[in-house]
Amino acid sequence: MNIPFSPPFIDEDVINEVVASLRSGWITTGPKVKELESIIAKSSNVPNALGVNSATSGLMLALHWFGITRGDEVLIPSYTYSATALAVMHIGATPVMIDSGEDFNMNPELILSKITSRTKAIIPVDIGGWPCDYNRIREIIESEDVKQKFQPKGEQQNILGRILILADAAHSIGAIYKGVPAASHSDVAVFSLHAVKNVTSAEGGMILMNMPKPFDNNEVYATMRLWSLNGQTKDAFTKTQGSSWRYDIVYPGFKMNMPDVLAALALGQIKKYANKLIPERRRVFEIYYEGFKDWIHAQNPSFDDGESVSSFHLYALRINEVTEIQRDKIIDLVMESGVSVNVHFQPLPMLSVFKNRGYDIEDYPVAKDSYTREISLPIYPQLTDGQALKVVEEIKKATEIVL
Repeated sequence: MNIPFSPPFIDEDVINEVVASLRSGWITTGPKVKELESIIAKSSNVPNALGVNSATSGLMLALHWFGITRGDEVLIPSYTYSATALAVMHIGATPVMIDSGEDFNMNPELILSKITSRTKAIIPVDIGGWPCDYNRIREIIESEDVKQKFQPKGEQQNILGRILILADAAHSIGAIYKGVPAASHSDVAVFSLHAVKNVTSAEGGMILMNMPKPFDNNEVYATMRLWSLNGQTKDAFTKTQGSSWRYDIVYPGFKMNMPDVLAALALGQIKKYANKLIPERRRVFEIYYEGFKDWIHAQNPSFDDGESVSSFHLYALRINEVTEIQRDKIIDLVMESGVSVNVHFQPLPMLSVFKNRGYDIEDYPVAKDSYTREISLPIYPQLTDGQALKVVEEIKKATEIVL
């Protein structure tokens, strides 16, 4: 029995959406992108959502819109995928890393010690789809002492008057925090629609705007949309709808837009996400949880505490009291059985691009410990109960052999 790690969910409805886009004769940014934006904004309980070509682009565009640049600092977790940090670096700012809590996410209690007068934004990451503690993060960021330390540069920073809360929600489309969509707890959130995500457009991302008053989120959307299309006042689709072809370039923008043919792929999934895909992911998650909950070697991930609910993107199992070498031996044995597993993630300070800039993994002991023991298990709607039980069996068998 071969069990792949994370195949995309492609059924006839998804195929039909893509075929409809192809047959329409319009495959770049147009009506399907707008439809996807509308559905995601509504389901996430935010005013606006903008489709872009990746979550990395989305983070970069949001940071740039907020006026962050060279000399500025952005707080990020040490335990995340490299894109969180690279987005900060690409706009010239410096990532300031924070160690994890026991739930993999950024430890809020370490935030205050990392804030300086150069801090302009914080990027919490919902690892595996489990929401960060946004209430505690906001309490810290909005405290008078921290706000007094904030030194705004430019229009947006002056209006907000505090550090921007920009959620890297790449894993957490559909996650719930304190009873409402997790993405609605930040100023801006960014979803990933990459091929391995819960909802995919093959490659793509979505920026969710939820800026407080006096910001007008319609204006924020319009600005970011303009900037994602080279600063051009009319997109290609708009130019086909009237007699005037003439446009202007009013800002030195980027090329970050999402095309319709990719949005169609995500549309076929998002329309059944809440009623089918999330429940099916939860089904697999609960099989794993039940299979490991009384096993002495397992530390199960959080998924539902009554107020917060995961998006069930990853099942990040931790094996108790193993070394990194032992963990890797377990993975090798499991893979030999035909079950594909993975590791999420190598903490950033372990990667050369960050080590070479002076980041030291020994400064992030909780992230290091979680990484050393973590094995990500296959979780997707197509996985059968029998296959999920097989995964549990192979993990236990391999662990007993290694230990």
